[in-house]
Amino acid sequence: MMVSQNYKLGDQVGYLLRLAYQRHTAIFQEIIQEDITPMQFAALIRIDEADECSQNMLGRLSGMDVATIKGVVDRLGQKGLTVSRSDPNDKRRTLLTLSILGKELIEKIKPSGHEISLETLKPLSKSERKVLIRVLKKIS
Repeated sequence: MMVSQNYKLGDQVGYLLRLAYQRHTAIFQEIIQEDITPMQFAALIRIDEADECSQNMLGRLSGMDVATIKGVVDRLGQKGLTVSRSDPNDKRRTLLTLSILGKELIEKIKPSGHEISLETLKPLSKSERKVLIRVLKKIS
């Protein structure tokens, strides 16, 4: 395979996705005034949707690898946002649910998710937004 001599970092998908994600994260932090990261937010939303799930399942549901989801789950537990218990059918598995504090937080900040997405996509027209979301789903 021959490498192009006209390689420009500013035209590369990974670079552009990282810049877009950095912008999105800055918008997230501006709108969500709580001490929570976008990955923690995603995990809380997935736990809320599932009611209860294993850490392994949460990683799959939220698109995080084993090491990442472990750190996220540990931090959520330290903040008192989740409760864990042993699976009665398999003592090796830990099941996660939202704590009362976690439920209150997610209900408070969940509506901001739409606002964050709208602000992130603000430079795009309505049809461009739909195309971007469709294409991102296709490559994810």
